[in-house]
Amino acid sequence: MLKLLELTGTRFRKVDLALKLVALFAIGLCVSSCEQLADEIEKMHDPITLKASSIEIDLDDEDIKKDIVTFSWTKTNPSSNTHPVSYTTLLNLAGNNFGTSTTITNQEDEGILSRAFTSEQLQNWAREKWGVPGNRSFTIQFMIIAQWEEDSGSDAQEVRTVTVDVKPAIPLAIEADKVFLDGTAVPGASSLEMTKTPENENQYAALLNLEAGELQIPIELNGAKHYIYATNSDGTLQDGEEVRVKKRSTAFSWAIETAGVYRIVVNLQTATAVIYSPAKALSPKSVVWNNSSGVATTTEVTDLWMHGAINGFGTPIKMDCAVSLADPQILIYRGGRTGKTKFIVYGGSDNNKNLAYAFSCPLTATGTQQEMTLTWGTQADLSGGSSTAQRNSYYTIPTGTNFLMIDLRNMKILADKR
Repeated sequence: MLKLLELTGTRFRKVDLALKLVALFAIGLCVSSCEQLADEIEKMHDPITLKASSIEIDLDDEDIKKDIVTFSWTKTNPSSNTHPVSYTTLLNLAGNNFGTSTTITNQEDEGILSRAFTSEQLQNWAREKWGVPGNRSFTIQFMIIAQWEEDSGSDAQEVRTVTVDVKPAIPLAIEADKVFLDGTAVPGASSLEMTKTPENENQYAALLNLEAGELQIPIELNGAKHYIYATNSDGTLQDGEEVRVKKRSTAFSWAIETAGVYRIVVNLQTATAVIYSPAKALSPKSVVWNNSSGVATTTEVTDLWMHGAINGFGTPIKMDCAVSLADPQILIYRGGRTGKTKFIVYGGSDNNKNLAYAFSCPLTATGTQQEMTLTWGTQADLSGGSSTAQRNSYYTIPTGTNFLMIDLRNMKILADKR
């Protein structure tokens, strides 16, 4: 019996030793596998993460130049550190699929890992590039693209996107039957009534001599008097800058320190105002072209002539444009002539009409002439020059058009039926 126990104990010790050896071997395999896995992990790169400061924002109609949303991303870490990484950011209206004409693109500098946008930027792009009405919510999509070259020579990239819902800043439109200028800066014993601009019935403008003193902008509604005031100002003139305005029952004054000719523009629909002092005076557009004698001719554009199929290429048609009080580079035509034309700065019937500086549609991507048709209610790009290609480019004004706005400052044209 004793011998049996001794033999059994010996077997147990042998089995125990064998189990320990197996365990040690397994641990060794695990350590080796883990080291191999760690080596493989080290060869992988860290993917980019992208986030927005908020996925829902309300545009700020008071401090419009303040950043309202910030997109930030982590730095990618490719498997090889021998090649630099470039980052490109894109912003567009969700659903536009980042089309070239509607995308805001930035090539980010090295070390920059964020991109911010202001209420003003988003509001302007929504209206001008994406066609979103000012009182409608919309969704923007932001993309980050990281690109680098692998050791093999092949190109590699990572792409991340994030969307943000945007609620519009809806400035409260100001109702008024009349808009005036008053205060000690306005010469005379009574206030001066402002006039509506020809391009916008909600916009009032005036160009007048002011004296040093205080300028007030009273409005009249249903016989009651109110005053326009700047929401972010103590009355200091923000020369040439558009400011947000509201109405109140007590007077508000802008300080006019220097006498001279001032241009005042008030838009009741957008609740904005801008005052230009003599130092920031707006001037008509001036262009230079060579006449038939080869002499350089400078023309200050205060009117335009139609020339093309619209007049059988004969004597140019004088447009008798109205010049906006809001900006001398905005010309309004209400003559009702339609057809294919360019808009030239010279009205004579001699050959200079064919050489004159012309405004029409932009050239093609390769710089050649082209013809395009305007669409009612949609602003189109305007191009100007005296090159052969530009002089041979034409816009067609649709039949029925009775309103044409030519904005030479922003190089836009608008056809409409009003």
